[in-house]
Order: sequence, then structure tokens, then C-alpha cells
Amino acid sequence: MRNTRLTLVTLALSFLTMANTASAEANPELWSVLKQSFFGSKNIEPADFIKLDGPKRAESGAQVPITLTISKPQDTPDAIKKVYLFVDANPIPLTATYYFTPLNGKVELATRIRMEVDSYIHAVGETADGKLYVTDVAIRAAGGCGGSVDGDETAIRAASGKMKVHVESPVKFGEPTPVTFLIKHPMYTGLQRDLVSGGYKPAFFMHKVAFTYNKNPVMHVDFGVGVAEDPYMRFSYLPEGPGTLEVSATDNEGKTFTHQLEVAN
Repeated sequence: MRNTRLTLVTLALSFLTMANTASAEANPELWSVLKQSFFGSKNIEPADFIKLDGPKRAESGAQVPITLTISKPQDTPDAIKKVYLFVDANPIPLTATYYFTPLNGKVELATRIRMEVDSYIHAVGETADGKLYVTDVAIRAAGGCGGSVDGDETAIRAASGKMKVHVESPVKFGEPTPVTFLIKHPMYTGLQRDLVSGGYKPAFFMHKVAFTYNKNPVMHVDFGVGVAEDPYMRFSYLPEGPGTLEVSATDNEGKTFTHQLEVAN
């Protein structure tokens, strides 16, 4: 997998040049090469039960809102258990990987990502037995992965990892319950210039986030540098009764941050 991701990085850097020079709009030709590089000869079927939504033109490439919905519930035999999210023309296209459980019910996820140029975004869903399905959306955006950064590095790192978790009330146990998650983090991409030194800022990003309820897995996510600064997610889960929603987050330097929230009706 590591070698595959390194190959993707190399390919996507060339894709980014293509996207910039060939057209000001999303380039549909990038996906076929990216798909072959990541999934090889595996069959990937178009899916109308997976849907991506986002603005036709984002106000900022650094904060692009998108939503992912899956109409098949998580307790069905052919449920989508994993979703790979790609921004085709980003320097590192694999933006995040989401892992779902029956406690998610029907997946309805809102989040924010980075986009360097106009691009198609692909969501590839995978079932427990390895079947793959895909959907896409085209969004126009610019400048979200590079540029320059400044600020007090000590203060930025001191604030990193602080979380806000909110469960919408009143909670109806056994029914979909919306959760809003926000974690403070600069999500440096490794492609941004440091205004002080003039060099590239090393990649520094939140790498993994896991949610459990009463110690039972709800969802976990592998983040890449294509996730926007101060990662945000809104999703639903099915609390079976009163309990504790726990969040554990780890950055790419190995630091772990945790948060607990007691849930009652």
C-alpha cells in the first residue's frame, strides 16, 4: 500500500501539471490512470446508491464542503463498509478513507476538503467481500493545497488536537442521531511555503480519527493532507441507549488526543 501511495503521489504531480495546462475545468482523463494505479484491474461499477454533492464552484480551494450519502443501510449483507475519497487533480489524490459499522445506520457524512485546481472528486465504496462501486462530482476550486502559511508555530501546535463534539438533542435511542465533530489542526500539506524561512512547511496533519460508543466501534477515518484545516465532520449514528461517545485522534507525528461525551435523552 505504501508503494502504491508513493506511485500515486508521483502520478498526481504530473496530473496537476496536466490539469493546469490543458484546461481550466475538471479533467475527466485523470481518473482512468488514477484508478488503474490504485485498484489495478479490479472491476468498479457505477453506483446510484452512493452520492457525492458539493458546490459547482467553491469559494475557497482550502475549504471545499462536500457531502457523501449511501442509501444502503450498514446492516445489509452488501453494505458499503469502506469509502475511498479521491480528488483526482490534487498533488496527493487520496484525501481520506472512511470505515463504517452498523452503528452508522445509513451513511450521511458532511466534511470539508482541499482542492488545488478544478477536479472531479470520486468516492469508491467497498463492500465486506471486496466489491467496488464508484460515483463522482466535478467542482471548480483553486489554490487549496499550496500557497503560503504563517503564524506563531508554538501557538498553532499548542492548540492542535483540541476537539469540539456535539450530539444533537433530544436523542432518540435506536434512531439516527447527528454528531458534529471539529478538531483544531493546521493540516499542513507539505506543499505550502513558510513565509519566515521561504522553504516548504513540513507535512503536519491529523492522520486518524476513531469514534466509539460504549466501547463499540462507530466509524474511523484515515485522513490525508487533502482534508481541510481544522477537520470537520457531521454524521449520524444509532445510539442503543445512554452511554459515552469517545473520540481518539492521532496526528502523523504520533501524538494522540481524546475526548469523551456523555449521551442521554
